[in-house]
Amino acid sequence: MRDYAAYQARVEQALPDMLRSLGEIPARLLEAMDYSLEAGGKRLRPVMLLAACEMAGGDAEAALPFACGLEMIHTYSLIHDDLPAMDDDDLRRGKPTNHRVFGEGLAVLAGDGLLNGAVELMARAALSRQDRRGLQALEAILRHAGVTGMIAGQTADLAAEGEAPTEEKVTYIHRHKTADLLMAPMEAGLLLAGAEPEKVRAGGEYGMHLGFAFQMTDDLLDVIGDETLLGKKTGMDAARDKMTWVALRGTEGTREDAAAHVAAAIAAVRGVPEWDAGFFVSLAESTLGRVR
Repeated sequence: MRDYAAYQARVEQALPDMLRSLGEIPARLLEAMDYSLEAGGKRLRPVMLLAACEMAGGDAEAALPFACGLEMIHTYSLIHDDLPAMDDDDLRRGKPTNHRVFGEGLAVLAGDGLLNGAVELMARAALSRQDRRGLQALEAILRHAGVTGMIAGQTADLAAEGEAPTEEKVTYIHRHKTADLLMAPMEAGLLLAGAEPEKVRAGGEYGMHLGFAFQMTDDLLDVIGDETLLGKKTGMDAARDKMTWVALRGTEGTREDAAAHVAAAIAAVRGVPEWDAGFFVSLAESTLGRVR
């Protein structure tokens, strides 16, 4: 297995070509899609997919269309999240949000284009295979990103604004809005490698717990983070009466709960003796020290 930077570099190299492989996209639409897709970021989800695939003995190069497709889905969700009808954000990764540069209409279309382009890209890759693994990976990604996954979490997040936080509601939002899109790369990468169902479940459990820890850390950073490092305004969750773990448990309680989820994530990958899980152990441990 490679280190994080190597996987990240491979994704950065592949993304522009993968997008353009879809065909002739109208110039202004392509510009808007590129603007958000190339805005930087950790490329966490595609890196996880490639690493999970290799950990289970699969071919990371063959998994690249699925890794890039997942990053396109993540990027579309950020474009739409930032819209005035959703979170109404002005900054994303230190740059003006997509709708501030291209207007709301084109921002919506850029998000739509990235979502549909991702599905087309992954479907082509799945159809080119001689086995069903590509279709299984595509189904896992779309399920976790869809109306019972990420979109369900976003819907609950919108509906809960202004309500008093409860553990049940905050857990549901975190589980779907964030954790689902970290379960997706683990399951898809393992499916592409032909991993057995119990190993796919272990990978999904890792992604779920990492997702909770990741979102809890995000909630903390919105309270105590550095706006310069984050590339966006802090204090926005409280201003919008968002349901966060900090609102429920306070900063110390949130730190404790995030650490417990990191430990559970590590236990999930260490529970598969055949895996050299060092990459994912280090990734989970680094979550608690995030500054952006």
